[in-house]
Amino acid sequence: MNYLAIDYGSKNIGLAVAVEGIIEPIRSIKNNNNLFENIKKIIIDYQIEKIFVGISEGEFALQTKKFVGKLTNVVTLSVETTEEAVSTIEAENIFFANHKKKKNFKKNIDSISAAVILRRVINS
Repeated sequence: MNYLAIDYGSKNIGLAVAVEGIIEPIRSIKNNNNLFENIKKIIIDYQIEKIFVGISEGEFALQTKKFVGKLTNVVTLSVETTEEAVSTIEAENIFFANHKKKKNFKKNIDSISAAVILRRVINS
């Protein structure tokens, strides 16, 4: 089964896919008017069968829940939320452990966080 993980953000959306069990962060997308069209294209390109959206606690969780509600209305796939506690911290550790250049940090961190979320779901 192929999965898509989403790390929802107010500006950028981190994405990771698991295709035949191999997890890969993919390029993040902007949170703009094209958001759902871009997600639908990714679903088709990677033959996604299920979506997981990381959800935090607090006020931003409400925005994420609104996003999930809209997403479930535009896709026909199962969309589940999953706890994303400290996924960004774990993603930062992964990023720097792999000696990545700091200049690439901002453009990669959201998708690495999505990969962390997806790994947790698959391993649970």
